[in-house]
Amino acid sequence: VFGWEDDPHRRNFAIGQPLDMDVPICIDLDRFVERSNGVFGKSGTGKSFLTRLLLCGIIRKQAAVNLIFDMHSEYGWEAVREGKQFSTVKGLRQLFPSQVQIYTLDPSSTKRRGVRDAQELYLSYDQIDVEDIMLVRDELNLSEASLENAIILRNEFGDAWISQLLSMTNEEIQMFCEEKRGNKSSIMALQRKLNRLGELKYMRPVCPRNYISQILESLAAGKHVVIEFGSQSNMLSYMLATNLISRRIHQHYVLKAEQFLQTKNPSDRPRQLVITIEEAHRFLDSATVRQTIFGTIAREMRKYFVTLLVVDQRPSGIDNEVMSQVGTRITALLNDEKDIDAIFTGVSGGQSLRSVLAKLDSKQQALILGHAVPMPVVVRTRPYDETFYTEIGDVAWEEKSDAEVFAAAELAKMDLGF
Repeated sequence: VFGWEDDPHRRNFAIGQPLDMDVPICIDLDRFVERSNGVFGKSGTGKSFLTRLLLCGIIRKQAAVNLIFDMHSEYGWEAVREGKQFSTVKGLRQLFPSQVQIYTLDPSSTKRRGVRDAQELYLSYDQIDVEDIMLVRDELNLSEASLENAIILRNEFGDAWISQLLSMTNEEIQMFCEEKRGNKSSIMALQRKLNRLGELKYMRPVCPRNYISQILESLAAGKHVVIEFGSQSNMLSYMLATNLISRRIHQHYVLKAEQFLQTKNPSDRPRQLVITIEEAHRFLDSATVRQTIFGTIAREMRKYFVTLLVVDQRPSGIDNEVMSQVGTRITALLNDEKDIDAIFTGVSGGQSLRSVLAKLDSKQQALILGHAVPMPVVVRTRPYDETFYTEIGDVAWEEKSDAEVFAAAELAKMDLGF
């Protein structure tokens, strides 16, 4: 029913096995990446491992390109395996060195962890729009009046509105308010609170070059991009950078998709893009879903070749309309009734599956339902270990002995007929 991983006509990826049988359960990756998907489960149930498995499958089968906002530095390079003994597992860059590019918003933290050839990434004030500030209004403790005055400033100064605001004296603010009918106390409060942006390591008043276009070039070349936050993983930092970068990338994809619809030329077709975000309920809750680019992507679905992979422990915090658009749900153990209800939003026969979800083991078990599998199924997930590395990853020739390299070279020569 679930097919085989080596099916030549479909991009199948084995994610695990049924609890009582020794056959693979495969996800059809072409169907998987054409809609937004979710990995859910409470803390400590292995969401990161499940996500890493799925990303490995997408990279190995070339089903799409990935843009991963890696809040806790778990996907790009090594991550710690939970358990009594300390051990680490390989990240995507180690498994696919030629296909994965790491960008970091905190270069010193990335160097300390021993990551090789990570590219630095900086953002500037002129890239921030009022919509980005609206998303982090709670983190910055901004009032409605401050946001309305931010729109007045943006209309007056354009992209340079934040730089202008931060450099204004009290007298200049007073003059501006008299001319443009702004509110002095609101603008001064906005100025005080936006000063916090200067504490973010990756923020610059101006950037020497456009780093976001560099990310777009990597994606267009078929590279998978992991953006690491290092010590900059607080919610203000994560939400601001993630929304800002995704908005620009989405705009670019809309233009490319429209060009493709006009020319119908297969070479103009944008590569399918999957954006992975953690703590997704912060971006997709009912209050902010209208302001964030992620609400737009989740609702537009595949029109513009961009979909989401949301990773979250509180699915009940995600807006119902967005949740009903999630194509494939991969769910580890959840206890909260509201969270379990959210998983089965818009799923027929959800009642009979509720009891299954509550009885899952807390490790290495997940319920998969939705667009990419023929029917709902509980799996024992595939172990992420040395065997998996050899089956999925690119061969790391520099770690092999000379004898193994020469033997492989001889075989390759014979294949070519030398």
